[in-house]
Amino acid sequence: MVSEFVRVAGIGDIPPGMMKDVMLGDKAILVANVGGKFYAVAGRCSHRQGILANGTLEASIVTCPRHGSKFDVTTGKNVGGPKVMGIRGSTGDIQAFEVKVEGSDVMVRL
Repeated sequence: MVSEFVRVAGIGDIPPGMMKDVMLGDKAILVANVGGKFYAVAGRCSHRQGILANGTLEASIVTCPRHGSKFDVTTGKNVGGPKVMGIRGSTGDIQAFEVKVEGSDVMVRL
């Protein structure tokens, strides 16, 4: 099966430092604008499926609003596990997706 790029937003829909939750079929995707460059990762935290777009984005690190897991949106790597009852745990990475801009469209390869 050949994967293809799908339009997820316009470049003006996600200003620098912001992010957007997009549903593509049954897949939740987080699209983030880091310094004018767009990145896409799985939209749900690998710990307890928190909606990452409801968290915070600082530089390229998104923090899950549920238990504070941190992910690098440029790679999907987990850079800080969840914090539950004052104890910092660990969780897995999330999937990263290829992104390209065509004209004014942000496109993600599924």
